[in-house]
Amino acid sequence: MRLFPACGHPSRKSRVVYDPSPGGGGAGEGSAWKGWETMSDSKPREQRRPATSANADQWRETTYARAVAKQGEREASFSTSSGIPVEPLYTAQHLADWQPETALGYPGEYPYTRGIQPTMYRGRFWTMRQYAGFSSAEESNQRYRYLLEQGTTGLSVAFDLPTQTGYDSDHVLAKGEVGKVGVPICHLGDMRALFDGIPLDTMNTSMTINATASILLALYIAVAKEQGADIRKLSGTVQNDILKEYIARGTYIYPPQASMRIITDVFRFCADEAPSWNTISISGYHIREAGSTAAQEIGFTLSNGIAYVQAAVSAGLDVDRFAGQLSFFFNGHNNFFEEVAKFRAARRMWARIMRERFGAKDARSLLLRFHTQTAGSTLTAQQPDNNVVRTAYQAMAAVLGGTQSLHTNSKDEALSLPTEAAVRLALRTQQILAYETGVADTIDPLAGSYYIESLTDALESQAQEYIDKIDALGGSVRAIEQGYIQREIEEAAYRYQCELDEQKRIVVGVNRFHYAEETPTPTLKIDPAVGQRQAAKLVALRDRRDNGAVTVALSALEAAARGSENLMPRILAAVEAYATLGEISDTMRHVFGEQHAERTM
Repeated sequence: MRLFPACGHPSRKSRVVYDPSPGGGGAGEGSAWKGWETMSDSKPREQRRPATSANADQWRETTYARAVAKQGEREASFSTSSGIPVEPLYTAQHLADWQPETALGYPGEYPYTRGIQPTMYRGRFWTMRQYAGFSSAEESNQRYRYLLEQGTTGLSVAFDLPTQTGYDSDHVLAKGEVGKVGVPICHLGDMRALFDGIPLDTMNTSMTINATASILLALYIAVAKEQGADIRKLSGTVQNDILKEYIARGTYIYPPQASMRIITDVFRFCADEAPSWNTISISGYHIREAGSTAAQEIGFTLSNGIAYVQAAVSAGLDVDRFAGQLSFFFNGHNNFFEEVAKFRAARRMWARIMRERFGAKDARSLLLRFHTQTAGSTLTAQQPDNNVVRTAYQAMAAVLGGTQSLHTNSKDEALSLPTEAAVRLALRTQQILAYETGVADTIDPLAGSYYIESLTDALESQAQEYIDKIDALGGSVRAIEQGYIQREIEEAAYRYQCELDEQKRIVVGVNRFHYAEETPTPTLKIDPAVGQRQAAKLVALRDRRDNGAVTVALSALEAAARGSENLMPRILAAVEAYATLGEISDTMRHVFGEQHAERTM
């Protein structure tokens, strides 16, 4: 087999001219590259002498200025998604006052810009997850087993909308939504079926759940106890980030203060009972999906993190007792270098926030440990194969930025829940990145790049301005109540949409480079009868359980909610008595009330 074709040598007198006209073999649609020639053309020798600039300013004023005057540039100006201007060239001048000792440090050392572990991926790869859950607990269990067979190293559970918002599958508001965007979990039997044959004492499980996170964590612990697992060694994460629900998603149940109380109760319970469990995944992902810039994603996410830490400290928890169990969740978006810089800036900022603002002394309290998911909002229904390429670049940016775990979106997710084949390809994308590209063989390989370091500093500066503004408004909860964060995201999303409409930003296959005939993409179909089957299971459960024990457990939970007792032990007792998710949520609704979105004309 010939690996490389035989190659001829072009004539030394060859001349290459790019003709941008249609059919001219040019650089492509709308190309501005004209008249490029080989260095061996027929110009007099004195006109072909290579230019040598004394410094970057001279280069910009001579060589670069002449080229721009002759052939122009693709755009009048260039900028990142956060509006940070992008210069044509970055040099040492851009880092004139930059101090690598304080700005960078070393991997595993403060301020952790270069990574939170001394060995990073030389020690072990990031956790490879694939977000999954649909139809029923039994079918989702089969998908998890398949993913584990294919090489995933952690599970990531998607729950359906009724489960996320505290309704059982037979509730009138659940009709038509059961099993559609995730798995329905109503009681202990469902959770047991979801993890059938999967030993929880050796599994790292991430659960994307917020308003009902305390209930799902209790169900997970109950199943682990049935399996004989040591609860103190359970490894995983509940998202449990309610503030971003008020900002960007809307799957909240209770008013903010009640929600913050439940979250801090989870912090306290896990610090005592499940110290290896991540009690929250503070999410910038959904903020970015709603239309924020990269700088807003950092600023708003870290402000929410500050609010959670402050709430726990105000409730009497020692910061070094719970801060090591906090984690973060970021978006892997399209602007490659900005994304790498975003992760580095966020890590450095959080270390400083925890040390300087909260006085944390334990090194683990300073670490911004984060999961990354590639950007769902960048997936296109048009030409879905292009999504494979987008996802690969986004995943590489996350790895170069030092993520601890990663989910790569499947190419068909703009159309439906992913098929098994699409999920496998998305996982293979991570595995190729890990095993074939070499990007994991050295730590923070882009460090010291004039551009990367300048961009990291610029993002940190912009993000800090947002944090300062939110602090001035009284913190994240007050800023959310006043609508400040929501308005900032809406304005950023509007600006981006205008840029797409005006083709100032290009999405391949959407606002440029279309073609008429496209092959239909196979999609996953959810059986519409899944809701009926789930409702029937609930009827059978209520007939066979000890309803007296359920009543006692729910009464004890209500009393705890009216007082100051930690709610987690009461929720755990309720799920072990086979109270349903909806019954537990309704008990707390009765005490805390419900949060409703404000209606605007």
